[in-house]
Amino acid sequence: MNLKSIERVGVTSFPAHYSGPTLGEVGEHRAIEEIVAAAPSRRNGDDAAVLNHASPNSRAVATTDMLVEGRHFRVDWSTPEEIGRKSIVQNFADIEAMGARPIAALLAVSAPPHTPVSYLRGIAAGIHQKVEEYSAELVGGDLTSGNDLVLSVTAIGSLGGSRPELTLDRARPGQRVVAHGHIGWSAAGLALLERFGRDLRRIPEHLIPLLDAHFTPRLNPGRGVVARATGATCMTDNSDGLIVDLSTIARRSGVSIDLHSADITPPPIIYEAAEILDADPWEWVLTGGEDHTLLATTAGDPPSGFRVIGRVGRGDAVTIDGQPPRYGHGWVSF
Repeated sequence: MNLKSIERVGVTSFPAHYSGPTLGEVGEHRAIEEIVAAAPSRRNGDDAAVLNHASPNSRAVATTDMLVEGRHFRVDWSTPEEIGRKSIVQNFADIEAMGARPIAALLAVSAPPHTPVSYLRGIAAGIHQKVEEYSAELVGGDLTSGNDLVLSVTAIGSLGGSRPELTLDRARPGQRVVAHGHIGWSAAGLALLERFGRDLRRIPEHLIPLLDAHFTPRLNPGRGVVARATGATCMTDNSDGLIVDLSTIARRSGVSIDLHSADITPPPIIYEAAEILDADPWEWVLTGGEDHTLLATTAGDPPSGFRVIGRVGRGDAVTIDGQPPRYGHGWVSF
């Protein structure tokens, strides 16, 4: 189960400590000024942003994704800064999964009029913190009134050089399956939140990294570019569940994928969370998603920052040590 399965309950109620004027009180233009102040860019502020011309033999890469309050995040669990950072990670992971470098982001926000301006500024500050890690910028967007808090981020990247992009249909038998990032941590963090809320007095301190992995999944910038440069042919990010996302690669490429159980075994921190919650840690690993782990195939050694987790073969199934996975479901929108 992942955060996207949370059902919306009631009207957005922001934490009391986000005080001060609301969006309805200050209006659109003042609110946009707050976003620009929190996430400054010399390209932002006109009708459209003009980006530097791509270098020779390069291509532009674009993606977009949405976060809906009550479905992808909860304001009583996540801080606005965490929501902003997560919105960038899930979009920039898609850019990296193509083997490209993120260079810019656009933000569209629909928010209730009673949204505190300080809350919106916190979201923009979180976005700025994360885009700076990639030497990218928030270069524009849109703001409108709505019943729910909704963020839509468009990410733009640059794909340099003559190597092909890392599409889902280019896995080949005999290749290794490699991964960069945690697997199952975000789902474990969500399960802790569902049981205890964000009451840190009830969650052992050494399990807090699981919450952090859920609030803001962590990827090292540039790993997708490195993987493409060193011979990876196919890549995706683990957003909907490990088995679901690898099944997409297997289907699109016409191959089978066999995972090594020893290489995806839940670490002790996840086993401990599962013991507290009386849960099966393997369900988080195989179905959780939202870690945005980079999953790639390559004929060579694992790229820097990646580890081997399986093999590509002939056929059309995803297995673990040659056997069907214990769990095969994941996230679907409808």
